[in-house]
Formats: sequence, structure tokens, C-alpha cells
Amino acid sequence: MTQKFETIIYAEEGPIGTITLNRPNNGNMFNVQMCHEIRDCINEIRRETRTRVIVITGAGDRFFCIGGEKTGMEDTLLYAGVLPVLDMYESIDRLQKPVIASVNGFAVGGGNVLQVVCDLTIAKESAVFRQVGPMMGSFDAGYGTWYLEDLVGKKRAKEIWYMNPKMSAAEALAIGLINKVVPDDQLISATRAMALEIAERGSFALASIKAAFNARHGGVGGLSRMAHDLLLRQNLETQESRELSKSFAEKRKPDASKFGH
Repeated sequence: MTQKFETIIYAEEGPIGTITLNRPNNGNMFNVQMCHEIRDCINEIRRETRTRVIVITGAGDRFFCIGGEKTGMEDTLLYAGVLPVLDMYESIDRLQKPVIASVNGFAVGGGNVLQVVCDLTIAKESAVFRQVGPMMGSFDAGYGTWYLEDLVGKKRAKEIWYMNPKMSAAEALAIGLINKVVPDDQLISATRAMALEIAERGSFALASIKAAFNARHGGVGGLSRMAHDLLLRQNLETQESRELSKSFAEKRKPDASKFGH
């Protein structure tokens, strides 16, 4: 990573890249700088083949992210639904690698939308999820509604936005808002285990699946991206796909050194 960041921490360990929202004294809230830094970090990740899975989490053990910082009316650009936050969400959506939200505390407002936009979510038992926009006269009429509806259904999504219930990790899991809940002290290890399992899958296959899921919302851009990538790879005729097929048939772990070729 060539860039230096002030509001996030980026680290790589093997095939896993981790973005940590690093404003724990402010609830790991977004500000304009954080939105741009996450976008810029992910744009660099797009251009390298070292990592295969990205994790997003929060610094500390209390907050994942509690939304966008607002200190005055002049700072309304920090709310979800305008360019800085949309740039961040779009970068996650467009990234060709799976993104896991590792929710280590409160995921509120834009922080909940952030985990919704990620491909998968794992949370510790004490995590809390809530959408609070209308309580503050705010809303997210894009990623926060359409993607939420995809996860939990229209009636439940409307309830979450109209009534703003506070949900435990267990409740979030029960309605399909997240994928997995683990004891608090196992979140880091369980997140790594999930990421490593995904990293054993074919990177091109995962990228194509992600593009397929996103094509419906991405319109012509999403469909074109999927078709273009498939065309470039000529029906999976790559060393990677051949190794994955062979290792699956032989019931062994694939040789990751052949990935990306």
C-alpha cells in the first residue's frame, strides 16, 4: 500500500487485507476524510493480487461504526446518501474481492449500512445493530434501503427504518441481517477462519459471482462488468480454474501458488 492514512489502518496478513476504522474515541464515525481514505484504500486493493479477501472492522471493542459525524448544518455532506459516503459504499460494491464486515460493537446508522453493503457479516455476541436516521430527521434512500430489503424483506426493512428497533446480534442473525455470531473473544479468530476459507476459492469465480449479484442494482454498468470479465477469461480456461477443479476431484487443498494466473 503506497498511501498513508490517518483515519483508518490497513494491514495485510497472507491473503487477507484488513481495513480498521480508527476513530474509536468518536465511535469510529465517518467523516469526509475517512470516506475518502476507505475509497482510496480499496481502489489500491483493486489493483493488486496479493489479497483475496478484505475485512472491515472497527478499532477498539465497543464500536464498529455509529454512522456519519455531524457537528453542524454545514457538515451535512457527511451523511449517507451524498458523495463522500456513496464513494465509499460504491468502492466496496465494485471491489472484485469478497468483503467481510467483522462487527466488533455498535453498528448504527451509516455503520449498519456499511455492514449491509459488505458481502458477508460476522459479529460478536454483544454487537448491536440499529438504523436511526428518521429519529434524527435523516435517511439513506439507496444502499441502506435496497440492499437491506434484499437481506430481510420489504416489510422487515420498512420496520427497521420506520421504527428504528435496537437489535442484538442474535436478533440480527435470526432475520438474515448478518451471517454469523460468535463469542466476543472469538471474533478475530473466527473472522480470520472465515476469510481463509473463502480465500481457498477461485478468485475469478468469486469476482464473477459478486458481479452477478451486483448486476441487478448496477444496471448496464454491472452487467457490462460481468460480461467483460467473463470474456477476458474465456470461460475459465486458466491455470487457477484447472488447479481448483483438480484439487476438488482429488479431495485436497488447492495449490494457491497457481491462483491469479
